[in-house]
Amino acid sequence: MAGYRIDRITEDIKRELIYILREVKDPRVNDMLTIVKVDVSNDLSYCKVYVSAVEGIEKAKESVKGLKAASGFIRGRLGSSLHLRKVPELKFIADDSIEKGFELFDKLKSIHIPENNDDEN
Repeated sequence: MAGYRIDRITEDIKRELIYILREVKDPRVNDMLTIVKVDVSNDLSYCKVYVSAVEGIEKAKESVKGLKAASGFIRGRLGSSLHLRKVPELKFIADDSIEKGFELFDKLKSIHIPENNDDEN
């Protein structure tokens, strides 16, 4: 039963973080930042937030520095919106999954499948 609660809280944290990131005014935080994944520990004391930027991993790493500086603000807003007894300590991690996804999409687009006109027989 506890696994369902952790999963629900993880999704709630991810949803709220998406809204809170829009309010962060640090210039290092990229506007095109995406939260890819959120992992919350079983005791709700730690939370790993994987973020990715469309511009690449370097922009994501720069945004992580800004998010670490604003983590107090983010935790405060998270605690007030979710009403948790203990707000987890946030750890932001840069991820390059969006960039890899674009590369995979470009590779799939470059594949040319010749049309087979055997229907004329």
